[in-house]
Amino acid sequence: MGHIIIGIIIIVAGCFMVLRTEWLVNNFGRIAWFEEKLGAEGGTRLGYKLIGVIGIFIGILILTGSGPSFGRWLLSPLLKYQS
Repeated sequence: MGHIIIGIIIIVAGCFMVLRTEWLVNNFGRIAWFEEKLGAEGGTRLGYKLIGVIGIFIGILILTGSGPSFGRWLLSPLLKYQS
C-alpha cells in the first residue's frame, strides 16, 4: 500500500513540474547548467520539464511495482542477466 501512495505523490509532483514550469522559474530562478547545456532560450524551463517527465515515469514504475523488473531489463545488457 505504501508504494502506491509514494508513486502517486511522485506522479503529482512530476505533473506539477511539467504544468507549472514558469512558477518554478520565477520562484527558484534559472539553473546555469540547464542554460548552458540545453540552450539559452528556455533551457531551465526545458530542464524542469524533463525532470518532471522522468519523475512521472519513475512514479508509474513505483505505483505499479514494476521497478525491479524494469531495472533488470535496463541493466541486462551490462550484467548479462538472464530472466
